[in-house]
Amino acid sequence: MARLTRFFVLAGMVAATGPAAVMAQAPGGDMPPPAVTVVTVQAQDVTLTATLPGRVVASAEAELRPQVGGLIVERLFEEGSVVAEGDPLYRIDPRTYEAAQAQAVASLAQAQAQADAARRDAERVVALRDRRVASEQNQDSAIAARDAAEAAVKAAEAQLLATQIDLDRTTITAPIDGVIGLAQASPGALVTAGQANPLAVIRRIDPVRVDVTQSAAEIVRWQRMGPEAALPTGADRTVSLRLADGSTYEHTGSMTAAEPYVDEMTGVITLRMEFANPDNLLLPGMFVQADIPQAKLKNAILAPQEGVSRDRRGRPIAMIVNSDNIVEERALEIAQDQGNQWVVTKGLASGDRLIVSGLQRVAPGAPVTPQERGSEPAATASADQAAPPADAASTN
Repeated sequence: MARLTRFFVLAGMVAATGPAAVMAQAPGGDMPPPAVTVVTVQAQDVTLTATLPGRVVASAEAELRPQVGGLIVERLFEEGSVVAEGDPLYRIDPRTYEAAQAQAVASLAQAQAQADAARRDAERVVALRDRRVASEQNQDSAIAARDAAEAAVKAAEAQLLATQIDLDRTTITAPIDGVIGLAQASPGALVTAGQANPLAVIRRIDPVRVDVTQSAAEIVRWQRMGPEAALPTGADRTVSLRLADGSTYEHTGSMTAAEPYVDEMTGVITLRMEFANPDNLLLPGMFVQADIPQAKLKNAILAPQEGVSRDRRGRPIAMIVNSDNIVEERALEIAQDQGNQWVVTKGLASGDRLIVSGLQRVAPGAPVTPQERGSEPAATASADQAAPPADAASTN
């Protein structure tokens, strides 16, 4: 009986205070507009870049091949070391070429002796001709013999020079500065002049070149933007590299040449850049990606990527909060991505408030409560200060 009495007393208290409690929890009875985070976008001049794949190429490369034949008797370098132009790298057995040079020296001496004798004979015949002792025919024959002997001297000198060149080529020297690779021949190997296989390869890797490819269709698209989109004089034209591990190379480069030719098989054009490589981080053959500035758009919008979505047809769209805090849907035209932003050419204007958070709670035409990104913590703190603590509310 006591339990029933307590139950009816409590029921009467709830009936008396229930409506007042409900009205206190929801004054006016309407839900407030959902809160969304917005970013106010501004028009600006944007430099468009193209990210192109490429390979690192040595700025100079020389393959060592013997220019004379023979046995290699000595290797004079360490594999992977830096060599300077003119450094001796291999020695070929020189004895055959030393003998040829000695023979050429003897032939030259013989030719010079014969030339001296012919010259004296010609002088005597000329003197006799002046005294009318020798005939004119004898004089002509003596002069011809003298000239032939002097020509033989020049031929012997040329032969001596050729043998000297061959003897010098028995020492194979570095034609360029650079880093020499693995040796492909060892002492005792027989080599021939102009053989197909190089003895070693020297590469100059500071600076290095980077050859990238770009489709002809994309180049046409850049050109059709017109002269107003061209990079102005004095604009930053530096090129940056992204390495295979995703990091950015610390040194920037510049484009030095473009091949004026489209490959028939692939439809691409080769562009060449040059980069400093003091630490030898870039090696020939390495895969990289180059970010190349190619055009400049005026009054473009950089929109955060989280504020752009796609409709059912795959077209880019964005949700905007207008001056009445009503959501509007905008169709966009995007030129390219730039980091974590889209370069928007149509659909947005300066001062538009782009919704970047809370999109799942809104629809076009719905009212919202916008909060600028970066001001949410302050707004939350002020709301917390305005609301009484839970303990205090329960105490009251």
